[in-house]
Amino acid sequence: MYPAVLAGEHSFEANEHPVSNNPTGADNQQERLILTGWVVGFVDGEGCFSIGFLNQPDKSNRKGYKTRIQVFHEFAVTQGARSLNALQTLRQFFGVGSIIVNRRTDNHKEPLYRYVVRKRDELLQVIIPFFRQHPLQTAKRDDFEKFAQCVEWMASDYHLTQDGLEVIAQLAATMNRRKDRSDRIRILRDHTPDASTTR
Repeated sequence: MYPAVLAGEHSFEANEHPVSNNPTGADNQQERLILTGWVVGFVDGEGCFSIGFLNQPDKSNRKGYKTRIQVFHEFAVTQGARSLNALQTLRQFFGVGSIIVNRRTDNHKEPLYRYVVRKRDELLQVIIPFFRQHPLQTAKRDDFEKFAQCVEWMASDYHLTQDGLEVIAQLAATMNRRKDRSDRIRILRDHTPDASTTR
């Protein structure tokens, strides 16, 4: 769990029985195909694949924090309370992840809910294989491929090396372009020993 990401949010328990378990018969297979198409389209429009960085200067003696930077990954889909059933469908479909509520106090008139998958094993075994078999159709496909590459690098502990951390940060900086890539590079430069400047 990542405190910087989860601040102000609370877990929401979803159905633990995914609809993806062994569909049988022509009708079920047809329904599965229709649902698969809906999932791809919904994530194309509302999903987000992100790689984030959290400064951990006091944990450099622990294996996962040798660079003093924690790298985390998240697949998320956000909706208002009136569309919570769509997130529950995603949770049931994939059989992994959780739904959390962020009780916002800004101009939103209803709580926002997020379906999130953060566990690396669930990303590697469920989410990434699904979207490779059923590709997204918009520019978000490029973000997904970069996300998948970063998660796979992290599975091999590449992010625990100085070179690996820089490579992952630079690739992540090209994703979800709404955020200035300099933010990620600044984190490396200011908080990581011997970090080189961006090439």
